[in-house]
Amino acid sequence: MAKQEYKVLGVMSGTSLDGVDIALVTLTKTNVWSFKINTATTIPYPDNWQTKLKEAISYKAKDMETLNTSYAVYLSEIINKFIAKNTLEGIDAVCSHGHTIKHEPNNGYTLQIGNLQYLATQLNKTVVCDFRVQDVKFGGQGAPLVPIGDRLLFKSYDYCLNLGGFANVSQEVNDVRLAYDICPVNTVLNFYANIKGLPYDDNGKIASQHPVNTKLLNELNALSFYDKRPPKSLGLEWVNHTILPIIESYNISTEEKIATFTEHCAQQIGKSLNNTKTSTNSLDVLVTGGGAFNGWLIDRISNHCNSKLHLPDDELINYKEALVFALLGVLRIRNEINVLSSVTGASTDHSSGIIFNP
Repeated sequence: MAKQEYKVLGVMSGTSLDGVDIALVTLTKTNVWSFKINTATTIPYPDNWQTKLKEAISYKAKDMETLNTSYAVYLSEIINKFIAKNTLEGIDAVCSHGHTIKHEPNNGYTLQIGNLQYLATQLNKTVVCDFRVQDVKFGGQGAPLVPIGDRLLFKSYDYCLNLGGFANVSQEVNDVRLAYDICPVNTVLNFYANIKGLPYDDNGKIASQHPVNTKLLNELNALSFYDKRPPKSLGLEWVNHTILPIIESYNISTEEKIATFTEHCAQQIGKSLNNTKTSTNSLDVLVTGGGAFNGWLIDRISNHCNSKLHLPDDELINYKEALVFALLGVLRIRNEINVLSSVTGASTDHSSGIIFNP
């Protein structure tokens, strides 16, 4: 008989490069799944790791292999420090997403580094990782993976909206979970904030105080990706090859670029929420991810949609993805479905992830 309660670490690194989220989570299965985030933190990337991860997309195979190993070493060090600092015992598993370097599902390829046996050996813990690869082999996008958590943990909301490196949304329609990436968010906004010497546009202050370039906004909104039907997902490649060249073709200030792209995000997110409405009533949207702290972005999304946006406590905003990857790992241990073909486009629902024992 399967266990009913699990104490696990969820470990997540997103494309916005804010750092590594680590959350100690208790997951309990009675009739339904419930959770408690016991303690959590974000370990910011030092400058050298930020640089490596930004540049890695252009690495050759040998350099990528070296980076993969060194990143596993780095993860093991910070996870062990987290365990020691919080004197954690009785951990059933460490469920780690790794860090996405390349995501090209249409070419049958996705790579998350740090998902190696080394991690389990150094932590002396069972590690569940590499959740995306199997889905791509099954013809899926390898993303989004969070919707299984939305279904099992947050079913009281009509939509779950994540504002991270990319915006993605999920909802239940006729007992089928639908989800997809909407547009880039912090991958682009943070890029331009970094140019100004800032980690991010704090609460959208820059965007709120500068004009939107209508011509650039219209060109961004006209991109063909936004007309594609789900399932669909985005990666840094698309940002680097499509979004940034368009923005850079305009001779406008960095502040104006931030203001314009913020408005672009708000319009695309608002349109997606309105397009997927299943009733004429205002629907409830759970908003998480770093972008939830961008008050100006939230205001602009609200202006472009008819739904009601709900911001939970800071802990859930910050660590929802780490929580859900903890759940994905537990489901994998139980050999239960943790990836939904309805959202990834894979040939079947499946239980994905590699289990490494120490």
